[in-house]
Amino acid sequence: MKGENPVLGVGPLAATKLEAANINPSTGLATDYLNHFNEVIMLLEMLPAMPDCSADVLEWQPMDYESHFQSSTFTDKQLAILAYHAAPEHLRTALETCIREADGAVVYMQSKLQNADNPADVAFEIADFATNQIKPIISRASGVIHGVAVDSERGEGDEAQAEIDAMFA
Repeated sequence: MKGENPVLGVGPLAATKLEAANINPSTGLATDYLNHFNEVIMLLEMLPAMPDCSADVLEWQPMDYESHFQSSTFTDKQLAILAYHAAPEHLRTALETCIREADGAVVYMQSKLQNADNPADVAFEIADFATNQIKPIISRASGVIHGVAVDSERGEGDEAQAEIDAMFA
């Protein structure tokens, strides 16, 4: 098997092995990656009640799928990375698009927080943005991981990316 590209459903990527590791056997993707975002979203939403957690928000950094698993305590991290490379390209591309949007949105909120004289002044705006803008992006990413059809011809996700791009203009 050395030198061969791994294939979902075969050998080390057999459906039973992937399911046991909490990796979707039909997509090759794991929802564990989304924990990277769920943690920062939770912190962003807590800012109005706990402005002192702003330091934790500012420490968050974007991390790609493979890097997340390499540095995680996920038991089957090597299997998750192998399955990711075997995942259909259109799904990896759709997931990466969602991740770029989410990364951009979180970084934008970090800049708002960092530039505020007082974190409490922007806490409600940031919490609202996390709930109404970032969470839906992560929901789309979850859909990709779970195999929800991605319509690349319609450019699904382009509107959200345009909104994120407009924030930085």
